[in-house]
Amino acid sequence: MIKIIAGNKGSGKTKRLIDMTNETAKVAAGSVVFLDKDNSYMYEVDRAVRFVNVNDYHVASAEMFLGFLGGMLASNYDITTIFVDAFLKLVKIDMADAGWFFESLEAYGKKHDVTFVLSVSADPENLPAFCKDYVI
Repeated sequence: MIKIIAGNKGSGKTKRLIDMTNETAKVAAGSVVFLDKDNSYMYEVDRAVRFVNVNDYHVASAEMFLGFLGGMLASNYDITTIFVDAFLKLVKIDMADAGWFFESLEAYGKKHDVTFVLSVSADPENLPAFCKDYVI
C-alpha cells in the first residue's frame, strides 16, 4: 500500500509524517523505518524506529532508490511500514514520469506486506492521476 502526504513547502508535511511515524511505532507488530535526505529529524523520530539518512548510501536515481528499498526488504522481513520524507529530493524523479516507479513500489508493498508513506512537496491538485488514490 502507498500513502502520499502532499502539500506545498511549509504546509506541515514533515510534522505530519513524523507524528504518523511515532504513532505507528507504538502499535506496529514489526519494524518501522524512516528515510530522509539528512539527519535533521533524527531526534524527533521515536528511537524504536530505524532512521536512515539515504544520502549516506549515495542513492542517485529512482532505480537506485528502488534497489535500496529492495535490499532493505530482503534483509529484514519484519518491516511493516516505511516512511519517506522529502520523496522527490530522494528519488530524483518528476511525478509526471513516475508511473513506473509507483507500480514497482506497489509491487514491493504487496509482495512484502509493507506500507509506504511518502511526503511529496507538491500541490495535491497538481499530482498525476495515478497518484490521486494514494493521497491522504
